[in-house]
Amino acid sequence: MSVLKEFKWRFIGVLGRLILWLLGKSARLVIIGEDRYNELRDQNKPVVILVWHGRLFLGPYFFRKRGSLAFVSPSEDGEILVRIIEGWGYKILRGSSSHSVAKAWIQMNKELEKGGEVFIVPDGPKGPNRKLKIGALKLSQQTGAYVVPFSFSASRRKILSSWDHFLLFYPFAKVVAIYGKPIVVDPDLSGDELERERQRIEQILIDLDSEADRHFQ
Repeated sequence: MSVLKEFKWRFIGVLGRLILWLLGKSARLVIIGEDRYNELRDQNKPVVILVWHGRLFLGPYFFRKRGSLAFVSPSEDGEILVRIIEGWGYKILRGSSSHSVAKAWIQMNKELEKGGEVFIVPDGPKGPNRKLKIGALKLSQQTGAYVVPFSFSASRRKILSSWDHFLLFYPFAKVVAIYGKPIVVDPDLSGDELERERQRIEQILIDLDSEADRHFQ
């Protein structure tokens, strides 16, 4: 990468991080359901945080400085995200080929087996919108990690006309952040039973978005 291009990406990262930090600090934040999450972390239990792509905006700021592991695509959008979060203490995995995904899977397993936290966007990076991919459930089955759904909404917000209906919030908005009930996926589930569990957790995540939105209706 050329010096000029590297400078551009560093600038984007610093600027993006500053904007998110200012927005986060200005928000009148209410947090719901955090006690169950904190109890897991206090006990060094492994956790997989699930957030839909469309509700990702608060995530980088909200989960900063926790040492979470994030797997990010090598796309330009992924590069923007990496440049923002790399200054906030995230552990970052990147890749898109089958080989790099397999390597990342091994590293995510290792992180969870030692009681770490993995941050997953289960409908990313390109959708379909709010359709849960099976990977997070298999991580839970293999490691015993707790799956913790997460969502947010805001009083002053903008929903983009993108595939994921990405939700932004404005300065000084009232923001509600909601943790769902922790879930452990039964390691004995497979086939149709695992698919039914996937659908159930998918609906929990969808319902969590609706619950967050109802605070401002």
